[in-house]
Amino acid sequence: MRRLCVFCGSSPGVQASYGQAADDMGSLLAERGIELVYGGGKVGLMGRVADACLRQGGRVIGVMPRALVEKEIAHQGLTKLHVVESMHERKALMADLADAFVAMPGGYGTWEEFCEVLTWSQLGLQRKACAVLNVSGYYDPLLAMADRAVHQGFLRDVHRELMLADADPGRLLDRLTNYTVPIVDKWMDRAAR
Repeated sequence: MRRLCVFCGSSPGVQASYGQAADDMGSLLAERGIELVYGGGKVGLMGRVADACLRQGGRVIGVMPRALVEKEIAHQGLTKLHVVESMHERKALMADLADAFVAMPGGYGTWEEFCEVLTWSQLGLQRKACAVLNVSGYYDPLLAMADRAVHQGFLRDVHRELMLADADPGRLLDRLTNYTVPIVDKWMDRAAR
């Protein structure tokens, strides 16, 4: 894994553990020689993960739509900042640049970006690992929902296993590095058609 895309909040959240996890993740990426790909912001958890990586001598690639750059939330100290025209271009470029994906705590944007790349892995459009850093149990409801989808017949076991999760950034990076996305010929059973 050469590059990891991290999706996370443009807000810091209310718990100190969220910011600490962002600091830890950024530092670990730099220490392991893994480049950070992220949304390019200087605020919230986005800014913290980028700053931590940069402080440790790591490389950070941001991708941001022009409309957000013009609102002056772009991080100006990055290794590289790609300015694109739309959110669709942002997501596509981040996915192309990254070898794997992690969602840290965040809101709608974080969830939407993560669920899209997870779906691409499910459909076989890419073979890249996807994980959540479950800081202070933040993603417990999402993980429970994924388990419920399996039990209710909306998600196959093999696809549920595509979403890795861990509370510890180091263990999660180890799992991502050693994970091989399974090749699945179909994403739904013929009986469901």
